[in-house]
Amino acid sequence: MGALEWNKVVHHHQGWRLITCIWLHSGVIHLLARSMSFIFVGKHVEQQYGFVRTGIIYLLSGVGGSILASLFIRGSISVGASGALFGFLGAKLSELITNWTSHTDKVGALFTMFLIVVINVAIGILPHVGNFAHIGGFMTGFLLGFVLLPPPQLESLNLPVAVHVYSKYKADQNLLRLLALILLVTGFTVGLVMVFRGVNAYDHCHWCHYLKCVPTSMWKCDGT
Repeated sequence: MGALEWNKVVHHHQGWRLITCIWLHSGVIHLLARSMSFIFVGKHVEQQYGFVRTGIIYLLSGVGGSILASLFIRGSISVGASGALFGFLGAKLSELITNWTSHTDKVGALFTMFLIVVINVAIGILPHVGNFAHIGGFMTGFLLGFVLLPPPQLESLNLPVAVHVYSKYKADQNLLRLLALILLVTGFTVGLVMVFRGVNAYDHCHWCHYLKCVPTSMWKCDGT
């Protein structure tokens, strides 16, 4: 019904599943949990930067998560907006780095973000929960944050020194934005080529299966 399934994406040329799976969920509880997470995480981004930038981060981060998931997950289907959710976390991290001097509670914001990421990644190592969509979405959102979320306008101070500092600061930010954009386009291009060529990323990363599931005495990672 539009879920992310490697076989249909690669062999049946249904690349649209990389997008449609973002709006599908495995049940009401899954949908409500993700909706509450977006209200908590995405509220600040949308209020400060508008729904257009927020929507772009949501969509591209979701697709980025789908691309990375497709490179690793073959034997099961995948649904949910985890990649998009982690994209907001990545964007908030890059926004925090860009506007570091203007944040009043830097340590608190960084600790809260770190805690949310660690908890969700820890949940991702449980069976039937995909961490690769989390990682792909986070990386995409992190780069998009540098591209789409502008720094504060220091020239409003109307001081010669401030203008000089802002000019140097703006040049550095433009360089960082360009670098992030290049990495983002390169990552999407290489990732899509690898997906449609049917590349199995586990062949190039033998330990990456631990990012999807860690076997314990309570469960196995073979579906049992």
